[in-house]
Order: sequence, then structure tokens, then C-alpha cells
Amino acid sequence: MHLEFVRPDEIEKRSFAIIEEKLGDMHIPENQKMILQRVIHTTADFDYIQNLKFSENAVEVALQALKNGACIVTDTNMTLAGIHKKSLHALGGEAYCFMADPDVAEQAKERGVTRAMIAMEKACTLHKNLIFAIGNAPTALYQLAELIREQKIAPELIIAVPVGFVNVVESKERILHSGAAYIVAQGNKGGSTVAAAICNALLYQINRER
Repeated sequence: MHLEFVRPDEIEKRSFAIIEEKLGDMHIPENQKMILQRVIHTTADFDYIQNLKFSENAVEVALQALKNGACIVTDTNMTLAGIHKKSLHALGGEAYCFMADPDVAEQAKERGVTRAMIAMEKACTLHKNLIFAIGNAPTALYQLAELIREQKIAPELIIAVPVGFVNVVESKERILHSGAAYIVAQGNKGGSTVAAAICNALLYQINRER
């Protein structure tokens, strides 16, 4: 079997054309479709057509928040590394991950909880408009839901896409009923790369408008 030669600058374009063809005539709002395409491009998994759920006007709310300088808080350094920071900085936003902070680790040990839970609490001290991109830690979603209930935080958007089998489905359900705007990958699928892909899809939509 011989590999087809494809110019490096054509690979992504060709991939998106294949995805577009497979989506066919499905009725998907354009701004959601751009996110779905990038997630499928990242994962090569068309199950996200059924699994990726959007709250009403979630994309519009997120885009406006980013245009107004909202920051992104993640639960992994992998997601943090994957976010297109040049685009985010151009809008006045920053990206944060507190998981490796010594004070987060210390508090988590003292209280007998996960670092992800403490990291979400630390995000409350930023006093900024925030989008949360959670791709790994279900306990981050549980804590976010609790912080919202206690009116300690009001996220602009929660990207809830942890991957795994323990408390993953349940934590996503919490976000579906939290009252916050959301993009949720229902079921067990997701991951840090999916969280970053969704963030970048939002940022790229804004770039296209300019």
C-alpha cells in the first residue's frame, strides 16, 4: 500500500472536507457545526454528533464573553498548552490551570479532596469573567456545580468533557442541570484535547468574523 502524498498545508483542509462530506445534510446550527467539526477532526470520532450537547445560545454567549476579554480556566496543563493563546490574548483574555500550584496541592491534602476541586475554588478568586474547559477531572465539575449553587461563581460557559468511567457521566449531568451555559460531551468520551479543540473552535470563529 502506497501513501498518498498530501502537502502539509493541505492535510487539515482535506480532513475538514471529509468531515463535511460525512455530516452530509444534517441540520446543525453553523456555529455549533464548526465546534463539532473541530472535535471530530481532533478525535476522528463521529459519535460526537450525538454526544455533544449545547445549552440554548451557548455558543453565542461564549463568543460574546471571549470578545469581552473572558479568561479560560482548565483542569489540565495539556488543555492549557493546546489553547491558541495568541488568539485569546488578542481579545484580552488569559488561560489558567491551577492544578500544579503548590497551594492547591497543600489544601487538597489537608482537606482530603482532589486538587481539581481546590483549583475550581481558586478560580473564584480571579474576579474575572470565566469559561471553564474541563477535560479530565469529574470532581472539578462537581465542585463547579456546588460553587454555582452557592452563588460563589457564575461561569460564562462550562465545557464539560471529562473522559473516563468513574463519576464521569454523573458529573456531566450535574452541569446539565446547573443553570450555567454549557457544552457537554455526554457519556464517557472526551478528554483534554477535546476541551482544547472546543476552546479553539470558539476562538477561530471570532477570528473568521474579523
